[in-house]
Amino acid sequence: MRRQGIAPPPEGAALRFLYGNAAGRAILKLAVSRPVSKLAGRFMDSPLSRPLIGPFIRKNDIRMEDYLPLPYPCFNDFFCRPIRPELRPFPAEDAALMAPCDGLLSAYRITDGLVLPVKQSRYTVAELLGGDPASLKYRDGICLVFRLCVNHYHRYAYMDAGTLTKKRFIPGELHTVRPIALAALPVFVRNCREYCLLETEHFGLAAQVEVGAMLVGKIENYGAPGTHFERGEEKGRFLYGGSTVVLLLEKDRAALDEALFENTARGLETPVRLGEILGHATR
Repeated sequence: MRRQGIAPPPEGAALRFLYGNAAGRAILKLAVSRPVSKLAGRFMDSPLSRPLIGPFIRKNDIRMEDYLPLPYPCFNDFFCRPIRPELRPFPAEDAALMAPCDGLLSAYRITDGLVLPVKQSRYTVAELLGGDPASLKYRDGICLVFRLCVNHYHRYAYMDAGTLTKKRFIPGELHTVRPIALAALPVFVRNCREYCLLETEHFGLAAQVEVGAMLVGKIENYGAPGTHFERGEEKGRFLYGGSTVVLLLEKDRAALDEALFENTARGLETPVRLGEILGHATR
């Protein structure tokens, strides 16, 4: 069955104001700063944020029966709540490329180091990885962008077994990852982010980048360089806010469902879940 893509919903009035006129952009400079995000994060970590949980569940139609029944002392504990494992099974095929997270997927082929999203700002893999020479490994490879909305499951995993060879945090701003911001700015190379280089068993040297977003208090990654990991092992989690996971694959390492690229070319995003098979290793 063909994968169905969906169009992003209309932007809200607040985001149209912030990104659509000069007065809004003046306020935006403060809103995307790390101090503001850290302040919001401290509030979300405090018991004072607990009253926000119930309205958030109702507004976003979250099925709480899908998650482990745990106490939530603060909003951030609720936001990154663990899901029931049986709802995110991992593929039995060793060579299957699994989605590392829930999200709305856009798939791009990298040409001469350039990622050119449809109707969005362009950026290079070198910029995404902060000038790391490893970016050359992804020339003519594949870039998978998983955009997480606030109602998504906000924990992510390793897509294959292997060894974490490098880990680096790159400070920056904290723009929203909604399409209105992506169309105006190269958000993924301006926002704070953390990337890991992963020497995998079936897909060569992959890079996974976690990108912060407006009011994301923290990106929490667990592994350290030299750590061995298994496919499906939890890699980390985002605290409050919409966020993005970017996966870079070397040339000729994976064959993906062509519908993923076709949906992206039409301006559509493909809903996927953690553990879902996106393609297979080609070596």
